[in-house]
Amino acid sequence: MTDATTPASGETLTFGQTLKSSDFVGLGIKNGLLYLVTFGIYSFWARTATRRRIWEKVSLNGEAFSYTGKGLELFLGFLLGVVILLVPYLAVIGLTVVDKRFALLILPLYIALIVALGAAVFMAFRYLAGRTRWRGKRFQLTGSPAKFGWSYLGYFLLTMITLGWFAPAMSMRLSGQLWGALAYGDKKLSWQRSDKEGLYAPFTLAWLVGIGGYVALIVMMLKSMPTAGGAPDFAFIGRLYAFMLVYILAVVLASAAYHAAVIRAVIGAIRVDEARFAISLKAVDLIVLSLTNALILIFTLGFLLPVVEARSARFVISRLSSTGTVDLSNVRQAPRSSGGDEGLADAFGISSI
Repeated sequence: MTDATTPASGETLTFGQTLKSSDFVGLGIKNGLLYLVTFGIYSFWARTATRRRIWEKVSLNGEAFSYTGKGLELFLGFLLGVVILLVPYLAVIGLTVVDKRFALLILPLYIALIVALGAAVFMAFRYLAGRTRWRGKRFQLTGSPAKFGWSYLGYFLLTMITLGWFAPAMSMRLSGQLWGALAYGDKKLSWQRSDKEGLYAPFTLAWLVGIGGYVALIVMMLKSMPTAGGAPDFAFIGRLYAFMLVYILAVVLASAAYHAAVIRAVIGAIRVDEARFAISLKAVDLIVLSLTNALILIFTLGFLLPVVEARSARFVISRLSSTGTVDLSNVRQAPRSSGGDEGLADAFGISSI
């Protein structure tokens, strides 16, 4: 039976949000204080509380999303992730101490870590999907973390071999594997990459600035390297830190156009039935958001991290638009996903919002 508010022919999708920075100040102070008192353990519950508040202030067709994740799930998953990463590493190190021939295992270990990093990205995305609801239905991510991890390794090696030039292709191919495997209930999304959004022009600028600054840094260090037994050159150390600060800022500014293009390309490739998506985003928008968020974190010593996350969510949602229709009248519930999925990403320190 079709709901009266959901036409059988489909409905257009309209995003909305009521996110206000002021609504997250108190939460930030509370999270920060509990983080200090618990020596960081509360961070998992803090992240859960922040997500829950952000989700409930974001809507689609006037109906809010909800987040059902739990802090204990994140904490236990983190502990499991640490064990998965540390046990093989400590075992190889221990064997190497006993017999140096076991040092040959270090290369396979690092390869396995890169595969695990890719799998962690997939599992964190799967956790967020499975703990997000809209109209009472869960999202779900199908597919294999291991397969994604091996793809991540292959693309990572290609990026290294090409001195970074495969990075745009890597971003789009991995994004396609994630978003193309996402579903709302049993309603699958699809991924149709278009060549409309060029990535290599803005990437070239970012690459040149990055490489140019790195070469300049090496030359600067070689020219000012103190002679053996000479006293430390504190003036040089000061200039080095100043240069690195300028270098980082230059890379951020030069990369903004590329990152904006990647976001536009990813969102523009997502399909649900006849529905298409787009985001109005320019490089200057990302620069302003990144710099203001950085200043907020610096001057509040990280206490207002929830404010930064809310600002980022508002930034994206307020720029999203959709055309076409999607039939959501017969969507069935998705199965519940594992509660420990985000733990490996936490162990790597790459958990998402």
